[in-house]
Amino acid sequence: MDIRASNITGSAPVLWVFLTLNFFYLTGCISGSVSAPVTHRSYSLNEHSRSYEVRRGDTLYSIAWQTRNNIKELASWNGIKPPYTIYPGQKISFSKKAKYKKKAPKVKKTVPYASKKNTVHHKNQKLKKNLKKTLKVRWQWPLKGSLDKKFSSKEGRDGIDITARKDVIVKAAADGKVVYSGSGLIGYGNLLIIKHNEEFLSAYGFNRRLLAKEGAFVKAGEKIAEAGLIAGQRKLHFEIRRKGKPVNPLHYLPPLK
Repeated sequence: MDIRASNITGSAPVLWVFLTLNFFYLTGCISGSVSAPVTHRSYSLNEHSRSYEVRRGDTLYSIAWQTRNNIKELASWNGIKPPYTIYPGQKISFSKKAKYKKKAPKVKKTVPYASKKNTVHHKNQKLKKNLKKTLKVRWQWPLKGSLDKKFSSKEGRDGIDITARKDVIVKAAADGKVVYSGSGLIGYGNLLIIKHNEEFLSAYGFNRRLLAKEGAFVKAGEKIAEAGLIAGQRKLHFEIRRKGKPVNPLHYLPPLK
């Protein structure tokens, strides 16, 4: 159909405006809602799953998150070493009884007296690593706003919803590394997961736009996303997990001002 400007007469302008607005609505330019559809590659995954075949786009962190497993334990059960790389078609077991062949332990060599300095250095390095693991995470609110929904383990709410006041910028709640950035987990929309140390992870769900890429190191207060729409309001769904299990964010965040 050839629509020319010179032929638009009578009711044609109304039709033209309607078609134009409908096009922008369908393409998401007017709605302003979460841009990515809430789809899930691993729709069958939950805390009761026994095993899972890795699909394209999955990460061990996203799988651990959905099944509420500790990333280190899950990796150990499946013989996966850091940086926890997995591949499509690989089978992941969620059983502690999963058996993998372990290499024979190496025979410890007797450290000669001359290498005493090296031994001390090694102990110091090990101490630093242990201290790093036990350092407390300094939390801050990821979005300026008001508390909408509270954490409730009884009602199945793993986190809190924060309604934005004016600024829709989502910021990292603490220093860490982005271990997931995408829209592959059902019920979270555009999601970011940040690893803070060996115990804590935080998640930022239903974003309009993700600003931090997977693998990036971020500082507390650094811009990582833009809040999306939840039930027609600009909100952020925020979670904290300790050793894979959801905990109440209000027990860690400073008092809301």
